[in-house]
Amino acid sequence: MRSKEILVVDDDVVALKILESVLNGAGYSVVPVANGRRAIEAAKERPPDLVILDIMMPDMDGGDVAHVLKNEPKTKDIPIMFLSSLVTDREEQSCSKKHGICFVSKPFNRDDLLNKIKEYI
Repeated sequence: MRSKEILVVDDDVVALKILESVLNGAGYSVVPVANGRRAIEAAKERPPDLVILDIMMPDMDGGDVAHVLKNEPKTKDIPIMFLSSLVTDREEQSCSKKHGICFVSKPFNRDDLLNKIKEYI
């Protein structure tokens, strides 16, 4: 059985490395990218099982990236997890499996993040 692949998108190199380490340690295959445009390209080239997406990025914000992915036939069904310091408690509780959108605040708790990922993939 192949390991689940997660596309991780964050313009903060340190955050990207931390997420990559946590997810690799949990047995996931990680594709790290540092900007929104590259995330869209990567998802179209090889659709991952999940996208973890920072909201605030300089080239394209996470909302714009999610909009593009959800409107492309090849990527529309990929669950998206927004991970940001801008996430509110209300947003975290508004996660919807039906729409494949979830919110997790930074800093994240490793176990909580991994449990949330298991709910979506």
